[in-house]
Amino acid sequence: PVRVGISAASLYPMETEKALLHLTGLGYTLFEIFFNACSETGPEFGAQLNAMQAAHGFRICSVHPFTSALESMLLFERYDRRTKEGMAFYKQYMEAAKRIGAGLLVLHGQRTGAGPLSDAEYCARYHELYCIGQTMGITVAQENVRLFRSASPDFIRTMRRELGRECAFVLDTKQAVRSGVEPDEMCRAMGEQLVHVHLSDHTETESCLLPGEGTYDFRILRD
Repeated sequence: PVRVGISAASLYPMETEKALLHLTGLGYTLFEIFFNACSETGPEFGAQLNAMQAAHGFRICSVHPFTSALESMLLFERYDRRTKEGMAFYKQYMEAAKRIGAGLLVLHGQRTGAGPLSDAEYCARYHELYCIGQTMGITVAQENVRLFRSASPDFIRTMRRELGRECAFVLDTKQAVRSGVEPDEMCRAMGEQLVHVHLSDHTETESCLLPGEGTYDFRILRD
């Protein structure tokens, strides 16, 4: 079943726990959060979030690393020692996600032109992360992001072709629009491996509006 939630990062730079309380007060019960500091991936902060989930009846379903902008360097370059450390670092995010009951980690991946990895090499790196996540009950999902390799529907289709069912995707409608791609085209590229959606509205002049405040016909995505 489809469930609708909101990102606590909508209120950034308000601290995550304060944003959750504010949004819960507005009636929201399902959240994505950013880990905005290394300390937020530790057991103490996890226990704080779990206590809040129990007390206020909400659930955190997905997490977003604050190091997304560094993933090209940490995970998708040809400096093997740093890649190994980057994989271990991202495993800490996954452990933190598991600690709070979130089953999905959002990945940006490699910026366009950031390095010489072939599509096959990129897919292999992603698959390594994906498999680490699977052992922990976490789905590592590739998001389409402007100025990143994943902005291209063709690249997303390549990932699906190379990896089959061992991949997952996050559709971000705003990022698609900003990349000059129709959201429904990106949705079709992701196909049955689409597991999560970052939904926003838009007009010809505004690329990020609240759903219902723009002109996009969301029924296209449903179809």
